[in-house]
Amino acid sequence: MALTLDDIRHLFDKHGSIAYSGEPVTQLQHALQSAALAEAAGASAELTVAALLHDLGHLLNQQGETPTERGIDDLHQYYALPFLRPLFSDAVLEPIRLHVDAKRCLCAIDASYHARLSADSVRSLELQGGVFDDEAAQTFLAKPYAQDAIALRRWDDEAKDAHRVTPPLPHFMDMAARIALAPR
Repeated sequence: MALTLDDIRHLFDKHGSIAYSGEPVTQLQHALQSAALAEAAGASAELTVAALLHDLGHLLNQQGETPTERGIDDLHQYYALPFLRPLFSDAVLEPIRLHVDAKRCLCAIDASYHARLSADSVRSLELQGGVFDDEAAQTFLAKPYAQDAIALRRWDDEAKDAHRVTPPLPHFMDMAARIALAPR
């Protein structure tokens, strides 16, 4: 079943206040901060919307508070894709799909990256397959949208500030409406 933009708004309205897995922000704050960081960096509308929606799978497949502490990888990077595919192009969907592998790649190619991960990101990294070896990192980097996924991943890591002020959800939902493929 495809989601509409109204369905996405409803998910954020209904579940956006859920804590973001051991971080000092809610799911909605994390999504808005990710999108605001993308927009501030001059990202395309598609990549900014990907930043907004990259963790929508957590809201669609709720596993309770901090599932990584219970050894659960909710595969959120894949979960939302069938719901979003009729609505958005690959320029939105692929960075979402690849943002977990981007973390695995960044740990392999940037010696200081792993040390900056939050405790939950470290736990999820292990559940998601661990750090890429050199060959897997190079294979990842050759994929279409890999650089967008890496940018999204970096915004994802920064989007955990309880005091960061962002534009409200309608600002980014208007952007999503402008790039949506299907009727709204």
